[in-house]
Amino acid sequence: MDLQIWYSIFSSLVGAIIGLFSHLGEIRNIEQLRLRFQFFASALQFNLKPDEENTSPQATVAHKLRDAIHRLKLRYGLGQPYKKIESSQVEATRFALIWNEIIITMREEDIISDTEWELMELPPNCWDIRVIRWPCFLLCNELLLALGQAGELGDSSDRGLWFRMCKNEYTRCAVIEAYDSIRYLFREIIKYNTEEYSIVSKFFTEIDHDIEIEKFIGAYKMTVLPQIHTQLVSLIELLLMPKKDLSKVVNVLQALYELSVREFPNVKKSIAQLRQDGMAPTNPATDSGLLFENAVQFPDDEDAMFYKQLRRLRTILTSRDSMHNVPKNLEARRRISFFSNSLFMNMPRAPRVEKMMAFSVLTPYYDEEVLYGKESLRSPNEDGISTLFYLQKIYEDEWENFMERMRREGMENDKDIWSTKARELRLWASHRGQTLSRTVRGMMYYYYRALKMLAFLDSASEMDIRQGSQDIASLGSLKKHTGLDGIGSGKPQHSRNLNRSSSVSLLFKGHEFGCAMMKYTYVLACQMYGYHKGKGDARAEDILYLMKNNEALRVAYVDEDHVGREEVEYYSVLVKYDQQLKQEVEIYRIRLPGPLKLGEGKPENQNHAIIFTRGDALQTIDMNQDNCFEEALKMRNLLEEFKKHYGIRKPTILGVREYVFTGSVSSLAWFMSAQETSFVTLGQRVLANPLKVRMHYGHPDVFDRFWFMTRGGISKASRVINISEDIFAGFNCTLRGGNVTHHEYIQVGKGRDVGLNQISMFEAKVSSGNGEQILSRDVYSGVEREAKGRASSGNNDALGTIINQQFIVQIGLFTALPMIVENTIEHGFLHAVWDFLTMQLQLASLFYTFSLGTRTHFFGRTILHGGAKYRGTGRGFVVQHKCFAENYRLYARSHFVKAIELGVILTVYASHSPLAKNTFVYIAMTISCWFLVVSWIMSPFVFNPSGFDWLKTVYDLDDFMDWIWYRGVLVKADQSWETWWYEEQDHLRTTGLWGKLLEIILDLRFFFFQYGIVYQLKIADGNKSIGVYLLSWLYMVAAVAIYVIMTYARDKYAAKQHKNYRLVQVLVAMVMVLVIVLFLQFTDLVILDLITSLLAFIPTGWGIILIAQVLRPFLQSTVVWETLVSMARLYDMMLGLIVMVPLALLSWMPGFQAMQTRILFNEAFSRGLQISRILTGKKSNMDI
Repeated sequence: MDLQIWYSIFSSLVGAIIGLFSHLGEIRNIEQLRLRFQFFASALQFNLKPDEENTSPQATVAHKLRDAIHRLKLRYGLGQPYKKIESSQVEATRFALIWNEIIITMREEDIISDTEWELMELPPNCWDIRVIRWPCFLLCNELLLALGQAGELGDSSDRGLWFRMCKNEYTRCAVIEAYDSIRYLFREIIKYNTEEYSIVSKFFTEIDHDIEIEKFIGAYKMTVLPQIHTQLVSLIELLLMPKKDLSKVVNVLQALYELSVREFPNVKKSIAQLRQDGMAPTNPATDSGLLFENAVQFPDDEDAMFYKQLRRLRTILTSRDSMHNVPKNLEARRRISFFSNSLFMNMPRAPRVEKMMAFSVLTPYYDEEVLYGKESLRSPNEDGISTLFYLQKIYEDEWENFMERMRREGMENDKDIWSTKARELRLWASHRGQTLSRTVRGMMYYYYRALKMLAFLDSASEMDIRQGSQDIASLGSLKKHTGLDGIGSGKPQHSRNLNRSSSVSLLFKGHEFGCAMMKYTYVLACQMYGYHKGKGDARAEDILYLMKNNEALRVAYVDEDHVGREEVEYYSVLVKYDQQLKQEVEIYRIRLPGPLKLGEGKPENQNHAIIFTRGDALQTIDMNQDNCFEEALKMRNLLEEFKKHYGIRKPTILGVREYVFTGSVSSLAWFMSAQETSFVTLGQRVLANPLKVRMHYGHPDVFDRFWFMTRGGISKASRVINISEDIFAGFNCTLRGGNVTHHEYIQVGKGRDVGLNQISMFEAKVSSGNGEQILSRDVYSGVEREAKGRASSGNNDALGTIINQQFIVQIGLFTALPMIVENTIEHGFLHAVWDFLTMQLQLASLFYTFSLGTRTHFFGRTILHGGAKYRGTGRGFVVQHKCFAENYRLYARSHFVKAIELGVILTVYASHSPLAKNTFVYIAMTISCWFLVVSWIMSPFVFNPSGFDWLKTVYDLDDFMDWIWYRGVLVKADQSWETWWYEEQDHLRTTGLWGKLLEIILDLRFFFFQYGIVYQLKIADGNKSIGVYLLSWLYMVAAVAIYVIMTYARDKYAAKQHKNYRLVQVLVAMVMVLVIVLFLQFTDLVILDLITSLLAFIPTGWGIILIAQVLRPFLQSTVVWETLVSMARLYDMMLGLIVMVPLALLSWMPGFQAMQTRILFNEAFSRGLQISRILTGKKSNMDI
C-alpha cells in the first residue's frame, strides 16, 4: 500500500514535469488557438513541410540548432514570421490548402455544419484583397471594434489610428479585407462604362489617395462610418435574397451615395464642384433622383464564388462575440486544440513522401459489426428504443449536420433517408459505434488521403499551388444559399456535394496515387471472411463494399479447401478489389500446414496476415479504433523517430498515446475514459522516461517491422498463457535488447466499453491475462536477468490503472493524484478540480472500488488456478436494463459473496469489539470497509439503466427465482442455476494439486471465523476448552440432518401424500422449538445467541460447500453430492435475496430512479440528451 502511494506521488510529479517540458496543454481550447493562430500556421509549415536543407541522413549541429531556435520563436512568440505575410505568398496558400482539407474532413464527418465550414475555412485570394483572409471565426467583432476605435480617435492622426488597429493582426486584416471587398463589390454590381461606375471609381481613388498621404482623418468625418456600415449591411442582405428587389437596392445605393459624398467629407462641396471632381452625375435627369436606377447589374444566381465571398463579407461586417462558440461540437474543438498544440511540441522534421519510411497497418477482425444494418438501427430494444434514436440524441448536433448534408446532396424528403440514402445512414451510425467501417475510414481513407495530399504539396510548384487554390475555390464553393444566412438561420440549403469536389485531390497530377500506394499498405486480417462469403453473410458484403471504396485496402483470410471426403487444405489468402475488373481478385494464396487456430484467436489471426504487410514499420490497430485526418498528417514525422537514438539504441517500438472517443456516452464511459487517459498519458510517459520500462500495452504502437520479423514476430499465440498477447511483444522486445519509447504529439482514437457488464468482462479478461503473464517464462527470464524493474512494469492497463486510479476512500488522496495532475496539465487546474468533484458526485468512487474488486478477483484466481479465457464484450451501445439474474451470475462470486462476508465480519466486530462501543471510533475505523461493502453490492444496480424502477425490480425477482429453481437438461447457464454453478467451478477442474491445496487453505477462514464466535456465546459461559468448539459442530450436524429429512420427505410425500409431508414439517418444527426451549431453560443460552450463531454457522456451511467443490472428483459419485448441490442452491437463493433487499427498498422509495438516471447519464444530459424519453420509450423510433 505504501509503495502504491509513493509511486503515485512520484509518477505525478515526474510525469507533470516531463509533460510540461514536452509542452503539453499549452493550447487547451479554441480561445487559446485564436491567440496563436498566426504562429500555428507557421508551426504547421515548419513541421509538415519537408526539410529540403537536411538532405544528409544525419543533420549537422548547426542545422539542429537552427531548428531549435525556430521552434523557440514559434513557441513563445519571439518572432513574428506570419505577422504581415500577404495572401499572394505561396506559403500562406500552402497552409490554406492543408487547413481547409482538415476542415473539409470534419464536415464530411458531420461534426461541423455547412455554416461552420464556411466560418472556419481559409479562403484563397480573390476580389483583389491584399491581405491573408483569415478564417471568419478569428475575425469576429474585429471590424466593429475598429469602427469604435475610429470614432474614439477621430481627432488623432492617421498614423496613430492605424498603429492602434495594427496592434491586432486580425483587426488589420479585417479592415483591409472589408475595404477591398466593398470596393470590388461596387464594381461588380454597377455596370461598367456608366456614369455611376465612374463616380464610384473616383470615390475610392480619392480615399486611397487620402490614406496614402495620411490625410484620411482630416478629410472625412469618422462619426459617419457607423451609418455607412449600416447601409452596407442592408445592401448585402438585399443582394443575398433569393428574389432581388431592384428598387430597394437602388434606394440603398442612393443612400450610400448621399452619406459618402455629401455627409462623409469634412468639407462639403457644391453640386458644381462635385461634377467638376467627377463625383456627381453630369446628366440633369440622373441628378433629379434616378441615380443608379439603370446602372445596377445583379450577378448570375449560379455564380457560387461571388455569393460565397458576399456571405463572408457580411460575416466580417456583422459578426459579434457569438463566433466564440465556433465550432460548437466538443469533439471538433478537442481535435483542433490537440492538433494545434502538438505542432508546438518537439517532433522530427518531416521528409518528402517519396523518401519517408514505408509502413503498413494491420487490423485483426473476427466477426464484429462492419456496418450497422437497417434493421439493427430500426429495431427497438425491450424499452422500445432503437439504436438510431439513441444515436440521434447522443449526437444530436451531428445528426442535424448529417441531415443538412443529405439535403444538400439531393434528398428532398427526410423520410427518403431510409431509401435513397440508406447507405449513408448506415455509415453515419457505424462511424459513431465501434465498428470495422470506422476503423477503415480512420486508418485507410485518412492515411491514404493524407499521403496523397502531402505528395502533391512536396512536388507542386508555386504556380500549381496558387492556381490550384483558385480552382478549388471556384469548383468547391457552396451555391448561393448554402450557409452563412446568419448563424443558425435554418434556411434550406442546396448545392453540390463537397466530399470530393472541395478537396485538394482536384489538383493531383497522377503520381500522388502511386506514391501513396508505395508507402502505405493496410491489411485487414479477417480470418472468417471466406466462411462469411460462403454463407452469404452480410458482413462479407460489407467488407467487399469497404474494398470497393478503398482501392489500397487488402483483406487477408483463411480459406478451407476440401480436396476429399476428409482431407482439408488451409490457405492464407490476400485479396483486393480490382477497380477495372469490378470484382474481387486474389493477390497471394499461401498454403498452411494445418488449421489456423491452434492457439489464441487474435494473435493467430495477426500472425497469418503479417506476411502480407510491407515496408519498414508496422502499426497494429484494433478494430475498435479510429483516426482523423489531421493526425495522419504527422505520421511521416513519427516514423522518423526510428532514425534517432534514445539512449544507446534506436527505438524498436514507438509508443503512441490514445484518446477514448466513447467518453461522452454515459458517466461510466466517462469514468473509463478518465482512467484510460491517465494510464496512456502520464502513466506510460513515466514508464518510458525516466524509468525506461515501458512495454507494449496494446495498439496503436508502431513496430520496427524488420526487427520483429526476425525475432519471433509481434504476437505470441500459445493458448491461455498468451491471452493478453500485446504485452508479450514488449517482453520479447526487452529481452532481445530492443528499445521502447513513448510519443505524445500524435494520437489515435480508441473505443472502450460503455456498460458496467461490458466493462467488467473486459477487466476480467485483462486481469486474468495479467495473472498469466506473472506465470509466464517471459517474466521469469526478465527476473533471472535482473530486469526486475522491467518485469514489474509488465502489467497491462488493468494493473497500471490499479496503481493510478484508486480514490480517496481506499488508500487516500495521493493515489488520485495522477489523474488530477494529468488533467491539470492538459486542461487547467480549475477544470481538473471541477472534473474530479463532478466525478465524485456521479459516484465515480463507487465504480472504481467495484472495478478494483473485479480485477483483484480474476487476477487472484488466475494466479492460483490459471485458466484465463477470452471474454467477448460486444462493444455495443448499452441503454437497456440488465435483469437481476444476469447481474447475479456475473458478480456473485467476484463481488456479492465477498461483500456479504466482509459485512458479516464488520457486524460481528461491532457486536463484540471493545473499540466498537465508541461509535465515532468504530465509524472512523470501518467507514472505508463499509463503503467497499456498499459499492460491491450496489454498483451493478446504480449503474444499470432503470436500476431502481420498482416494476422492473418485481419482474427481476420473479425471473431470479425461476432461474434458481429451474431444473433442465442440457440448458445454458442463463437458463438454469445448476448449469451456471458447475461452470463457475471450471477453474478447479484445470488447476493442479497446489492450487487445490491453497484453495482449501483459503476456505478454512470460515472455520476460524466460527471458532472465534462460538466462544463469545453466553451458552459457552466463558469456557475456553476446545470441546466447546467441537460441540458447536453439533449445530451443523443438526442443521444438515433437518435439511436431509425435509428433502427426503419432499421427494417421497410432496407429490401424492401431501398430508404426510405437512405432518413431517410440523413434527420437525415442534422438535426444533422444543430443543430451543429446553436449552433456554436449562443452559445459559439467550435469544441473542441464536442470531450470533447464525453469523457463525452460515459462513461455515458456505466454507463446506467451497471445499466440497474442490473435492468434487471424489464426492460427485457419492450420495453426499446431491445434498451439497441442494444446499448450494439454497445458499445462492439466500445471497440473492440479501442483495435484493436494499435494491427493492431503494426502488420502492420515490425519487431514486430519477436520481439514478441523472447520475448515469449526466454528461449526456449536459449536451441535451433526452434520456428520460429514451428510457421510457415514449417517442416513436421512426421519428427522424
